Amino acid sequence: MRTRLYHHPIFAEHLTGPGHPERPDRIRAVEAALEAETFQLLQRCEAPEGRLQDVYLCHPEDYVRRVAQATPAEGLVRIDGDTVVSPRSFTAALHGVGGACLAVDDVVSGAISNAFVAARPPGHHAERATAMGFCLFNQAAIAARHAQEAHGLSRIAIIDWDVHHGNGTQDIFWSDPTVLYASLHQMPLYPGTGSVTETGAGNIVNAPLKAGDGGNAFREAFLARVTPAVTEFRPDLIILSAGFDMHYRDPLAEIELTEEDFDWATGQVMTLADRFCNGRLVSVLEGGYDLTGLGRSVATHVQRLMTG
Repeated sequence: MRTRLYHHPIFAEHLTGPGHPERPDRIRAVEAALEAETFQLLQRCEAPEGRLQDVYLCHPEDYVRRVAQATPAEGLVRIDGDTVVSPRSFTAALHGVGGACLAVDDVVSGAISNAFVAARPPGHHAERATAMGFCLFNQAAIAARHAQEAHGLSRIAIIDWDVHHGNGTQDIFWSDPTVLYASLHQMPLYPGTGSVTETGAGNIVNAPLKAGDGGNAFREAFLARVTPAVTEFRPDLIILSAGFDMHYRDPLAEIELTEEDFDWATGQVMTLADRFCNGRLVSVLEGGYDLTGLGRSVATHVQRLMTG
C-alpha cells in the first residue's frame, strides 16, 4: 500500500491553555509514534493551507469570518466552555482543511492508496455555523464536499469512530442523501446527540455504545450497523473520522478498546474501500486524549493502512 501522512508544524501552535485535553502534546505524541523504524517507508507531505472556498462548501462565510475575528493577536480566547483559540488557531485549522483536501486529491488521482491526515484542532463537532467541542472547521465534511465538487464523485461515506458523536458532520449532511454518515460512539456522552432514531434523509446511521463496552461490543456494532449501511450505499470514497478516545486509557470516556481493536476496525474499513471504491480511503485524526494510548493507536492504525 502507498500510504501518505499529511502533517505540518503549525498543528502544534494551536494553543489551548494549561490543563486542556486537546493540547499540542497530542500531535507531538502522534509524530513521535510515526518516527519508529516501522514507518521509514511512510510517505510524508506537509499539509498546505486550505482554501476558503473549500471551507465555504460546509461553513457559511459569516461563520468563517466570526471564527477569524475571534482569533486573538495574543493570548487565548474561549469560543465556548470547551473550545479555545489562540493566535495561530485559525491558520492551523485551515492547514487541517488543506491537508484533508489534498489527501482526497491524491487518493482520487491514484497517486497514493490511502492517507492519514494528522491535524489539529479536530473537526467533527463543528456544525455548519457553530464551533464547539474543540473544533473550528469540519475537515472530514469539507473533504467529502471537495471530493464531490472537485472530482465529481457521487457518493461519499464518512465513518466516525471517535468516542464522542460527530454532531457537526451529522448536522452538515442531515438532509443530503449523497453522503452517508455512520458513527460509533459512547452514549450518553458529550455532545448528547447520536441516537439510533437520528436518521436524517436515511443517510445517518448511529451505532451508540454504552460505558464499559469493549472490543466485542464495538466489533458487533460495526458489523451490524456500519458494514450493512456502507454496503447498501456503495460509496465512491470513504473518509474516516479517526478518533482514538475509545482507547481504554482515555480519560474522557469509558469504551475499553485496545490497539488490536483499532487494527481490526482499520482492516474492516479498508475492506469496504477495496470492495466499493478501489481502495480510496482518507483518514482524518479526531480525538484521543491519553498520549500513550493515542500514540500506540495511531501507530497501529497507520501500520495497517500501509500493509493492508
